[in-house]
Amino acid sequence: MSGHDNTSSLLSLLDVLNRDEKKRLSPSATFSTEALRRKEENHRGHRQNFALDADRILHSKAYTRYIDKTQVFCLVDNDHITHRVLHVQLVSRIARTIGRFLFLNEDLIEAIALGHDIGHPPFGHDGESFLSELCVEHGLPSFQHNIQSVRFLDCLERKGIGWNLSLQTLDGILCHDGESHSRFLIPHKRIAFNDLDQKIADKQRDSSIDLSPMTLEGCVVRLADTVAYIGRDIEDAIILGLIERTDIPNDCRNILGDTNGSIVYTLVTDLIANSNVTPPGGQTALENDSIGFSEDVAGALGKLKQFNYQRIYLNPLTKQSAPLIGDCYKKLFSFYVRSLKNNTDQNLVRHINQLSDMANGHHIPEPEAMVRDYIAGMTDDYFLKQAAAIGCTIPKKQ
Repeated sequence: MSGHDNTSSLLSLLDVLNRDEKKRLSPSATFSTEALRRKEENHRGHRQNFALDADRILHSKAYTRYIDKTQVFCLVDNDHITHRVLHVQLVSRIARTIGRFLFLNEDLIEAIALGHDIGHPPFGHDGESFLSELCVEHGLPSFQHNIQSVRFLDCLERKGIGWNLSLQTLDGILCHDGESHSRFLIPHKRIAFNDLDQKIADKQRDSSIDLSPMTLEGCVVRLADTVAYIGRDIEDAIILGLIERTDIPNDCRNILGDTNGSIVYTLVTDLIANSNVTPPGGQTALENDSIGFSEDVAGALGKLKQFNYQRIYLNPLTKQSAPLIGDCYKKLFSFYVRSLKNNTDQNLVRHINQLSDMANGHHIPEPEAMVRDYIAGMTDDYFLKQAAAIGCTIPKKQ
């Protein structure tokens, strides 16, 4: 069979897959044919639109850097403690399971899940706080990793061309916010990229704004983010001796369980049973469909989150390296800004300016924004090497 015949055959199968979605998915699901992109693409490949988004995210440089980024516990000499790359894979798997039982688009769910934390800077939420303070000090909006995730994928990757991901995928990434607590989520549908741009602008002005995903798939990922980390962080904290299993509040243990496996199973089962998604073949109005937990489980989950914050995330042992890391952030940021403004090291300037090789005519950000983007993209190890190179005292693994 010729190459042309192979292509025609695959495109015919693509049409079958797209038609099949209308039969097997909920009418409230996001169909692959509904994907919207900023730039029209003339070629037509054999992959469905959201599967293409997931592939593009997997092949991004930012995704590769997940491998050495802190989830909660940094500088720990234990290979079994969760890193950001594992968390992202867990979110993807959990969210796809939920989506399958609710007849939603698993490709869109996977794309959102894989990309949702790409904007996280080195050393997790502590790093995000340090970088945000520096951004504000230098006249930039506060740093928020969800906005940075969209920025990497939409504006910075491929020397400023970006990956031309769909609106639905980028919106889900922007709105994932697994730290907020919600019993249920209802999608607020948007239909254009200017809506996404407005949401980003609003969030930059006020980081406390709660952004709702535009799709049920985005709602699933947002709740699956919490499901993926809440019990896993407890297991890591037990391994590190920060807490004991018996420290978990009794009412949380009675409702959710006291192991990561039991907690995930309970949350996923409850979410599937209590979400309101119109089944395939049904008639629906989108505003009537939602993703959420039962009242008892949502209450127990909220209490378990508070337990994690008080006993794990704010634990002095978790924070013991924070002062040195914060000092490294401050000194690196200042050093890079001076280097860009003074043009003192051409090789360093090329590294910091991720858009230096892109086509003429594109807007080049101010030096402070370039430094923000450069530091946000670093792995933990690279960050420490760069800090040591300019004379910073760096923390060691424990």
